[in-house]
This record gives sequence, C-alpha cells and structure tokens, in this order.
Amino acid sequence: MSSIFDLIGPVMIGPSSSHTAGVARIGRISLHIFNQVPDKVEVTFINSFATTYLGHGSDKAVIAGILDFETDNPELKNSLEIANDKKLEYHFFTVPTDNTFHPNSLIIKLINNSKTTEIAGKSIGGGVVKIVNVDGFECSFTATSPTLIIKAKDVKGSISFLTDVISHDDCNIANMSVSRRSKNGEGCYFIELDSELRELTLSYLKSISWISELIYLNIKNL
Repeated sequence: MSSIFDLIGPVMIGPSSSHTAGVARIGRISLHIFNQVPDKVEVTFINSFATTYLGHGSDKAVIAGILDFETDNPELKNSLEIANDKKLEYHFFTVPTDNTFHPNSLIIKLINNSKTTEIAGKSIGGGVVKIVNVDGFECSFTATSPTLIIKAKDVKGSISFLTDVISHDDCNIANMSVSRRSKNGEGCYFIELDSELRELTLSYLKSISWISELIYLNIKNL
C-alpha cells in the first residue's frame, strides 16, 4: 500500500524525485554500506539515467549522497565543487541500454586504500529506491528501516542462529534474504528490522568466527 508521501514525493532539491532525490538516496546508502571515507568514486548510469543524468542533476545528486547530504540539503547543487575541495576523485560512465537492469539504475563503486565496494541500485519513483546488489550479492532492500548486511561462510544453522540472536533483542525481522555465490561458499544475509539492535548484540555478532563482515545501516532522515 502506498502512502500519500509516496505519491507526492520527498522533500528535496529538484528537479526530479527519481533522477535527483532517488539518486542522492542511493549514493547516501552506498556511503553507509562502505562505512569509510572513499578516496575515489566511479558511477555508472544505466538506461534512462545514461541520457538524462546531466540534465536532471543526477551527477550532482549521487555525489551529494556520497557526501552524506540529505535530499533537501541546499548544498546538493554544489556537491561536485565540495567533493573537489575534499579531494574526492569521481568519474562518471554510461551504459545506454542494458535490459537486465531497471530503467533508472546506477552502479556505484567506492574505493580507498583498504577497501573497494560496489553497489547497484534503482530509483523506482517518488524518491523511493532499492539496493539490488552489494559486491556481487543480489538483494532488494530500501534502508528505510534498520538493516543488517552480514557476509559469512555458508554454515549449517546460520539462519536459525541469526534469527535467534535478533529475537533476544525483542526485535522483529521484517524481511530477510540470503545470497550466496556457491553451495558452502561465502554468503550474504540482508535483514531488514522493525526496530534497532543494541550495540552489545552487534558486537556479539561481529565476534562470531564464521561472520567475515557485518554492516549495520541505521540511516537517519533518509
């Protein structure tokens, strides 16, 4: 069910809720997934974004999101200059036609000396977005509620273990998906929650031997 806010769209710096606000949100989610300060960003605009990103300010919007700007930040229009001042290197690429992607799609690669992360997202209208791939793991989440991204070995009982730990925080799982590259290989768990997790619980999960990386998204004012 859509709310009136979905129909009207977000409070934002324009001109387009899909091509500006949505893109800024994907950029901001990507920054929080990366969870570090990037030195370099590579953005690939796909399908309709490839031909309209300059006119709709999608280039400024995605960099604004990577600078952690909210959609209504008046500095969004100056994001490229601000990024230059911060010595953030950025490059834009285009793929005019790729039927495997949503019409409004982009891929963001964030890079620094210690880490590289690649995120694909789509803007589906009214400023609503979905992240559809993180480092090669397929997913579908919005990051509008607390979200866990857990990279781990594909061990027996892992799903049961994770749900049990989360339940002890009196926290309900709204959505959960698991993506893995191969049987018994590395997998990635995407868990959207109805409420926040305690720091103690997050620390405990990070200490589990078969969990290689845990990212906790709790992005305010997204």
